[in-house]
Amino acid sequence: MTVMTPAPIDQEDDEMLVPHSDIAADNHQPMEVVAQAEPANNPENQPAEDPPSSRFTWRIENFTRLNAKKHYSDAFVVGGFKWRILIFPKGNNVDYLSMYLDVADSPSLPYGWSRYAQFSLAVVNQIHNKYSVRKDTQHQFNSRESDWGFTSFMQLSELYDPSRGYLVNDTVLVEAEVAVRKIVDYWSYDSKKETGYVGLKNQGATCYMNSLLQTLFHIPYFRKAVYHMPTTENDIPSASIPLALQSLFYKLQYSDSSVATKELTKSFGWDTYDSFMQHDVQELNRVLCEKLEDKMKGTVVEGTIQQLFEGHHMNYIECVNVDYKSTRKESFYDLQLDVKGCRDVYASFDKYVEVERLEGDNKYHAEQNGLQDARKGVLFIDFPPVLQLQLKRFEYDFMRDTMVKINDRYEFPLELDLDREDGKYLSPDADRSVRNLYTLHSVLVHSGGVHGGHYYAFIRPTLSDQWYKFDDERVTKEDLKRALEEQYGGEEELPQTNPGFNNTPFKFTKYSNAYMLVYIRESDKDKIMCNVDEKDIAEHLRERLKREQEEKEHKKKEKAEAHLYTIIKVARDGDLTEQIGKDIYFDLVDHDKVKSFRIQKQMPFNIFKEEVAKEFGIPVQFQRFWLWAKRQNHTYRPNRPLTPVEETQSVGQLREVSNKVHNAELKLFLEIELGIDLRPIPPPEKTKDEILLFFKHYDPEKEEMRYVGRLFVKATGKPGEILGKLKELAGYAADDEIELYEEIKFEPTVMCEHIDRKLTFRGSQLEDGDIVCFQKSLSAESAEKCRYPDVPSFLDYMHNRQVVHFRSLERPKEDDFCLELSRLHTYDDVVERVARQLGLDDPSKIRLTSHNCYSQQPKPQPIKYRGVDHLSDMLVHYNQTSDILYYEVLDIPLPELQGLKTLKVAFHHATKDEVTIHTIRLPKQSTVGDVLNDLKTKVELSHPDAELRLLEVFYHKIYKIFPPNEKIENINDQYWTLRAEEIPEEEKNLGPHDRLIHVYHFTKETAQNQMQIQNFGEPFFLVIHEGETLSEVKVRIQKKLQVPDEEFSKWKFAFLSLGRPEYLQDTDVVSSRFQRRDVYGAWEQYLGLEHADTAPKRTYTANQNRHTFEKPVKIYN
Repeated sequence: MTVMTPAPIDQEDDEMLVPHSDIAADNHQPMEVVAQAEPANNPENQPAEDPPSSRFTWRIENFTRLNAKKHYSDAFVVGGFKWRILIFPKGNNVDYLSMYLDVADSPSLPYGWSRYAQFSLAVVNQIHNKYSVRKDTQHQFNSRESDWGFTSFMQLSELYDPSRGYLVNDTVLVEAEVAVRKIVDYWSYDSKKETGYVGLKNQGATCYMNSLLQTLFHIPYFRKAVYHMPTTENDIPSASIPLALQSLFYKLQYSDSSVATKELTKSFGWDTYDSFMQHDVQELNRVLCEKLEDKMKGTVVEGTIQQLFEGHHMNYIECVNVDYKSTRKESFYDLQLDVKGCRDVYASFDKYVEVERLEGDNKYHAEQNGLQDARKGVLFIDFPPVLQLQLKRFEYDFMRDTMVKINDRYEFPLELDLDREDGKYLSPDADRSVRNLYTLHSVLVHSGGVHGGHYYAFIRPTLSDQWYKFDDERVTKEDLKRALEEQYGGEEELPQTNPGFNNTPFKFTKYSNAYMLVYIRESDKDKIMCNVDEKDIAEHLRERLKREQEEKEHKKKEKAEAHLYTIIKVARDGDLTEQIGKDIYFDLVDHDKVKSFRIQKQMPFNIFKEEVAKEFGIPVQFQRFWLWAKRQNHTYRPNRPLTPVEETQSVGQLREVSNKVHNAELKLFLEIELGIDLRPIPPPEKTKDEILLFFKHYDPEKEEMRYVGRLFVKATGKPGEILGKLKELAGYAADDEIELYEEIKFEPTVMCEHIDRKLTFRGSQLEDGDIVCFQKSLSAESAEKCRYPDVPSFLDYMHNRQVVHFRSLERPKEDDFCLELSRLHTYDDVVERVARQLGLDDPSKIRLTSHNCYSQQPKPQPIKYRGVDHLSDMLVHYNQTSDILYYEVLDIPLPELQGLKTLKVAFHHATKDEVTIHTIRLPKQSTVGDVLNDLKTKVELSHPDAELRLLEVFYHKIYKIFPPNEKIENINDQYWTLRAEEIPEEEKNLGPHDRLIHVYHFTKETAQNQMQIQNFGEPFFLVIHEGETLSEVKVRIQKKLQVPDEEFSKWKFAFLSLGRPEYLQDTDVVSSRFQRRDVYGAWEQYLGLEHADTAPKRTYTANQNRHTFEKPVKIYN
């Protein structure tokens, strides 16, 4: 079935997105990188037009029987282009459903085609639509990237679980909303030129910070105060918040291109992990203001934060019948306003000052007057010049035990009058001479869902009619409608394509909406929107930023002229001595750490030698340069000296000689011979019969290797001729025996072979640039005492050495200890070393879990016992290698545990109001009956012969009674609760006309003008008899639940079928509603008890995901 309806979309998401590829990718390409587009006019500066857009619904039947790796939908047309959805039903090499939007006709499109679309993809929850999973993004589609979307869209375990509501009757519903936009050339667009303002670079998921910083920058009084904070030229921006903020604001004011925030986040003390975590704008705003307030103390700008943002309100409690009133004054920097249930800002303020009556059980204790009826509320003493309103778009949903985003429509005015209705928000102490009329300065927007999204801001920098959108690096002009009305949220109704065909117009939720509002008081406008110019900026700051700018220009110039220059890297003996055995063990030198010269290509090499003479103090006649060569075995060695003819050539020509591949660098080895007095002497004549060898010395006892020098040897000579010289280099006695090895290569494996002393150097195939490693000969007894007794074993160890950071799985962000291991260590070697570190006798009780390099968290599944061969297999994650492993200490050996199934069962006591959680471990072949028998030994039963049953409970409904003979291997307790309880006697003796029905608690909620049923509390079964009326059933329910009469009298009773309540009267016969004999299909029919949810919330650990971690915002400096 294909349904088409238009649907404008205006949303983005900081979800990680990838073009689909059959090579597994783990959502690791940030979507904020936008592919280059063809040049086009900037559409945001044109009058806003509604883009062509549509919604497409794809009904996938027989979903679990899809065998193909990929599955495409039918094509649908939006904006004149053909599209289709591509899914990987079993995941694109991940344990998630993978889903992409694909250009259906890409092979037949003309060369260079490109199109830009904003779109969302969704898997519909067919039981509760509000739990549908929806993700949105935008992309520039072209021939290289003709599909785009989400490799990890939703967990397969959730999708394939029928009780979750995504897979119903083996059918999955997928929706795509696509809006085709005009192509925007993100590269050529110049924000400064188009708008006069510049944006901020996003360094990860920092758009939440960028939108706040732009808002604060455009409050000139605040900017001026930041400029006037005392800083000195000795301060370092990355260690000083005031200086980093001054620097950032200066660049925003005077730079021509977008500005980086790295220095500022460094000054916060954030590591890179922090800046890639999305935080909360409100949290950051408060922490930043508190830090600045603290740093401003004792300076000329002390108190600025309070002057701008601080207001006061009065909390009061006033007795009704006696003359007693208690008040408390409190300050605020921002106000949190309710969105849910409020149509606009005024409704939120009305709710804020709403009077609560304290009466009945909730009376107020008024000191000597005892318990009294009272009124409790809040009134404002004064509002600040800059009023920051945080809209509560995120709320905790107790039913789902998670945060949810409120996308309801919520209006806010351009002008806000807080003196309205004769100052209804003001306390008696308020100064009525102050006119609290505010004008809107900025609107911070959140686009996306609760677990991520994108922040940007609409700002009026001068409070004129012109609005600007600050979206990271991009600043665009916007109209009033885009800044206000389009950010109200709520639902949008779409025009029908075939009005005659369909009856109800299609509505969709807008996921982009205002999250924070900043208002400026009219009477303070002139003071706050003051002029800020260069004289407000300290001289040392101007100088510093001028130097930075010059450096930037210099680098830019260097880059532009790079084609005229060559980089020459010159390695010397001293570099080899310094690096070998410390930074490197293989080959001779790290060329990135040697002296480099930037030389014009046309300079003759002989003139360059004079530069070297000046730099190193080595006269030209004593210099001999060797070219390096990359050998076929991937080693890099000095190959041959430059000829006199080559030295007359230009540097550019020489570079071409040395590099067969295009490379801007020329690498050289400078050979310098020293005389007896250690002064340079001319290099000796090199004949064809002479070979230049480099020597490394290895000490097995100290496990140390070092470079000791180089020698020319005769190709026809034998190693015996140089042994004396080598002993001298190593400091050995003349009668010490030594062994020689040639270091041949080290990738992919080490090759290091013993040199036969009986052969000549040529016979051993030694040539210029080869490396000889030598060591003292060890007796068998001495060799046994050494971990790595010879050069090959030491080099093998160095090649495979891996320092691993071990973390307890319970504390996945903290290193517990580090171990130096080998990548070739087996599974047993690794757990044995961990057990030894932990002082554990039995290594098989260690369970390890690998690290996900992209999420920076443990992988969901632990490593099975001997499930990998080597340490290297444990550390690899797709194409990345980690150095982190997580460990757990089990109470039984892992092989034994793997043969067992572990279930968390919540046992509900028959007579006491208590629930106990039990962990049941049984062999995987066990049945539910075995689980219940095991549980009987652990719990208190109401009588010894009590029978138990096991239920599956999900979102306060019973979905299944497990048959006692069902195997436990496939039971999943990760998402729902397994509940065990005694079977009541009345259920065991059901008469022929008795019914066993489901009874659930519920409340009604109105969201987006629709009534919704919310279940809560503990569901249960009840036997109803033929002809029994509601009043009779109520007696039994009240007795079962032990509810006091007063409370029970407020309860309502309804028959619910498919979520629709039909309220019952006391005289109604309950059994007539329940005609079905079985108790399956729980969500279809039940007896509902409607009342307020007053019980404390209980969350079962059985329902918790394995790993959750979120850092609060902290600024450490």
